[in-house]
Formats: sequence, structure tokens, C-alpha cells
Amino acid sequence: MNVPLPLSWLPLIAIAVPLACVPLILLARHFPDVREGITLAGAGLLVVVVCLLAYGLSLGSVAELEIYGPIADLPLTLRVEPLGMLFALVAGFLWLVTSIYAIGYMRAHHEGNQTRFYVFFAIAIGATMGVAFAGDLITLFIFYEVLTLSTFPLVTHAQTDAARRAGRIYLGMLMGSSIGLFLVAIVITYVVAGTLDFRPGGILNGRIQPALAGLLLALYVFGIGKAAVMPMHRWLPAAMVAPTPVSALLHAVAVVKAGAFSVLKIATMIFGFDLVGSLTATTLLQAVAAFTVIAASLVALTKDNLKARLAYSTVSQLSYIVLAALIADPAAFLGGGFHIATHAFGKITLFFCAGAILVAAHKTEISQLDGLGRVMPLTFGAFLVGSFSLIGLPPFGGLWSKWMMIEGALDTQQWILVAVFATSTLLNIAYLLPIPFRAFFRPLPAGVSPRLQEAPAACLAAMAVTSGGCLVLFFMPDAIVALLAGALP
Repeated sequence: MNVPLPLSWLPLIAIAVPLACVPLILLARHFPDVREGITLAGAGLLVVVVCLLAYGLSLGSVAELEIYGPIADLPLTLRVEPLGMLFALVAGFLWLVTSIYAIGYMRAHHEGNQTRFYVFFAIAIGATMGVAFAGDLITLFIFYEVLTLSTFPLVTHAQTDAARRAGRIYLGMLMGSSIGLFLVAIVITYVVAGTLDFRPGGILNGRIQPALAGLLLALYVFGIGKAAVMPMHRWLPAAMVAPTPVSALLHAVAVVKAGAFSVLKIATMIFGFDLVGSLTATTLLQAVAAFTVIAASLVALTKDNLKARLAYSTVSQLSYIVLAALIADPAAFLGGGFHIATHAFGKITLFFCAGAILVAAHKTEISQLDGLGRVMPLTFGAFLVGSFSLIGLPPFGGLWSKWMMIEGALDTQQWILVAVFATSTLLNIAYLLPIPFRAFFRPLPAGVSPRLQEAPAACLAAMAVTSGGCLVLFFMPDAIVALLAGALP
């Protein structure tokens, strides 16, 4: 049924709330407590808005709003649907948690340009809400580009030569792929289908030749560079030069998940399972995504820098969701959607821990972490929880998302992909568990004070919340599956 007019405006309000914080943060730039209070208030209000939208969706309401667009017959459309609702819930909630973490981290690490940080952080979250609630490809593309541009100043926050070089890679790869490939794919889609609306079951099946459909699918997979399918992945490790709160939310949740979410949504609601499953190109793209899963894991094994290892882990895990889209099976779709949540909570926990280690112990390399678990047990306990969830061990949520993606591969008798998921899980163990192992079971090196303290309380509180989220997701799979099932045709 249609919703009353006020509720239909809530998707736009979800975008407007973070953006409304921007001028207020700028006005409070000389008053850090007020500036950070505005950030927390905006994040809290956004959580309320997305929860109201989720409640309306659970009652069967469809919130939809058309707003003026640059092309007369292609208005920008905001529409609440189950997959986007899950993405918005995850990103909205984790903005609040990351804001708490950022207050402790930015102050303890004596970061400069903090007002600029909070301003562009808010703009990026507003763009993320736009991606989540986009009702058509044009709307998705516009907010996708705003997300890229708004996160560029965050990547280059330190203004060092390394940060500027990372920013050039970031902007060049993401803008180049989106304009050169993603936008071309959108134009082809409109010419073929006469519409760009997202619809359950897709809009292309029966309207496009298989060869063109295969090319179009490839344009989307590689053009959505935020999904980081190799070789479109180099921007992500480069962006780790950003402050840890940026790495945590934008490169564990908002930016990277906007890419994987877009691939999953386009495969389901532009192509449809039947068309994706029938294409020869799908097998080739599966091979590329499978290669990314394994190769990125192997690269992660070689990295001694903690954030670099986590970055390549993210490259690998994002291609889980791309594979889920390309398997073209309901179970795999549910697993891919669920993985947006489970990976977000697990990986943001690990990034939070990396930042806490930097702030408290001033360590960035894994080889420097011996014995630190004895003086920072809360931090490394949280790291262990996040690792278990990403590996897929009970009682943490990552078990269910992997289980459903493997179930989808089994349903479609794609045994090689089952082997890829299994091999990747073993590699997850190999590159994640040695980190807390050496922290807890190796002796503390000489010269490291046994009275070393944990990170600030705000950082610990954020880690506790996200670690708890990994546990909660294990016990509530039915609620998430029921939500995502509404996106199936």
C-alpha cells in the first residue's frame, strides 16, 4: 500500500539530516565539544529516521518520492526497498558508533583539521543514504559520485605526500571507472529497456541479446569500482593512509559497501536471476571475482602493516558479495545481502582495534604486537571477536552469510565456487588469527611498559558495541532474511 505523504518524505529526510549537520559543524568549528555534540545528535537522529522507515517497510508500506531531475522524463527517485533498507540501517547505525569512536581517536591522536573531517564525514553519510534509497540507476549514479567526491578530502586528510598520492589513485580510479564504464552501462540500459527503474526480477530479460547483456554486466561489475574487483582494487589499499575512523566506516562500510550493494542490486533488479544465470559472461565474471577472493587473501598474508592486511581482506570479502550476485540464486542473494551487515560489523571492529593500538601503543606493524594482548586485553579481545565473525565461526554472524552463499553455490551446482568459499575461509584463519595469537601468547618485548593502558574510553565503547553486533547478528538471522526476502521477485 502507499504511505501517507509525511512518511514518503522520510528517505529524503534521511539524506538531509547528515547534510544539515554540515553548516552547524562549521559554525561550531571553534568549540570542539559543541561540534562533536552536533555530529552525535545528527547521527542519533538519522538512526531514528532509518528505524522509522524500517518499521514502515515491515508493515508493508512503500515509501517513494520523486524529485526534480536533470532530465525531464527521468526524475530522481527515492524508494525504500528491503536490500537498501538493510544497507541504510547498517550505515546509519555505524555512523553513530564511529562518531563516538572518532571523538576519542581524533583527540587522543591530536589530528589536525578536525572540523573538515566531521564536515566531509557527514556529507559522505548523506550520499550513502542516497545510494541506499536510490529508486533508479540515475539517482544511484549521482549519489555514488557524490560519495566519491566527499570522501576524497578524507583520504587526503593528512595532506602528506603519501596522502596526496593516495588521493590521486582514489579519485582517478573511482571517477575513471564510473564515468568510463558505469555511466556507459546506464546509457545502454536506458536505450535497451526504456527505463532505469529498479524492479524485482529485472527490466532487461527478454529485451536484450545475450552477447550485449554479457558486455553490459561486465561494464557494471568493473565500472562500479567501489566493489574493488581486481584489477579495480588498487584505490582501496591506497586509501588506508586516511585516519582510522575513515578507514573504519568509509572503507569497511559506506564506500566499499556502496559498491558491493550496487552490484548486488543491479544484478537482481536490472538483470534478474534468470538473465544473469543464462549468460556465458557470467562464468567469466565469476572467475574474476573468485580470483579476487583468493588472490587478495594471499596478498593479505604477506602484509606486516595491520591496516594494509585488513585492506586486502576487505578486497577479498567484497568479492564474496559480487559472487553472490553472479550465482543468481535466491539463497546466494540472501547471503550476499546478509554479508553487507556481517562484514560491516566484523571489519569495522578490526579497524577500530587497529586505531586503538596506534593511539595507545603507537604500533602499526603486526610484528610489533607481541605481548600487547596482556596489557590491552579489551582491544585484542574485540579483535578476536571480529576475526571469528569474518572467518564464519559460531556464535558470530559471519557464519550465516557464508553459509547462505555456499548454499546458493550448492543449489546451482557450482562446485568450484564452493571450493573458493572454503579455501578463502582457511585463508581468513591464516591471516587473521596469528594477530591476536601473538598479542596474547608471546612475551612482551623488553622496553614495552607492562603498565601500558588501553585506548580512550570512547574507542573502547565503540569496539564493545560493534563486537556485540557480531554476536547479535548470529542470533537474529531470521529477521534479516525475512527483510531481504522482500526483495526477491
